Amino acid sequence: MRIDIISAVPPLLESPLNESLIKRARDNGIVEIVIHNLRDYGLGKYHQIDDDPFGGGAGMVLRVEPIFTIIRKLQAERTYDEILFLTPDGKTFKQDDANELSMKTNLLFLCGRYKGIDERIRQTFITKEISIGDYVLTGGELPTLCVIDAIVRLLPGTIHDSESAMLDSFQTGLLDAPLYTRPAEFEGMKVPDILQSGDHEKIRKWRNEEATKRTQERRPDMLEN
Repeated sequence: MRIDIISAVPPLLESPLNESLIKRARDNGIVEIVIHNLRDYGLGKYHQIDDDPFGGGAGMVLRVEPIFTIIRKLQAERTYDEILFLTPDGKTFKQDDANELSMKTNLLFLCGRYKGIDERIRQTFITKEISIGDYVLTGGELPTLCVIDAIVRLLPGTIHDSESAMLDSFQTGLLDAPLYTRPAEFEGMKVPDILQSGDHEKIRKWRNEEATKRTQERRPDMLEN
């Protein structure tokens, strides 16, 4: 998989994308991630990328010209399965979306900034608009990182135990069951006996029951759906 990211502030992306599982996936050739600095395509001596909104109002808006230029340049080099824009008015990102995107070959992310982007960019290029929740952040870099992390961890070879990713919360329509590890007793708190029984069928049933219970208590909307 190849992921291209357009950002006005690349340093926000560089460190997280060079750590942990994503770094391993990049080093092993599982995913190629390329960050493009939008300011390299800015206008004039000062590489301007934003301007006042027509009609007045607070905030600045990313201009059409720099973004049109860079996206057209990238499209001339390869075909993108999706061009994604992280925005509060997008579709709420779910595990199913991560699963779907992990099957793609080329993805392009556009990170917004300031008040937003010129609507003509969305009309011309964007194929999928995503929100990670009902709140506003300074820019699209952090939401983009969240989506990329959710995608890359699903790519074969990123996680050594591939079954682990497929048993995460939301993959089965439930939250995960409680988890325990050694020691079996700590400060009077004991690991449930069934998890130490060695009876895998009973353990599987217990985990399913606990996952259902936790989902009912914390996210009943998931069971309704």
